[in-house]
Amino acid sequence: MAYATDIRTGQHGQFRDRVNAIVQSFRTARAQRKVYFKTLDELEGLSTRELVDLGIHASEIRFIAREAANATR
Repeated sequence: MAYATDIRTGQHGQFRDRVNAIVQSFRTARAQRKVYFKTLDELEGLSTRELVDLGIHASEIRFIAREAANATR
């Protein structure tokens, strides 16, 4: 009598795909955080005069850092 010892279903591939998608989303988020904080640190390190020369108000720094992070997608 023959027995089936290797039965594959689509569920294993789907699970692996979901895990890979989660890992990739964590990597993307980590890269975005890195860009955000690097941009934030650099802009906060500038004097008011330097910010004015760049056309940036101090209240815009977080917004600009967020945009820079979102551009890394």
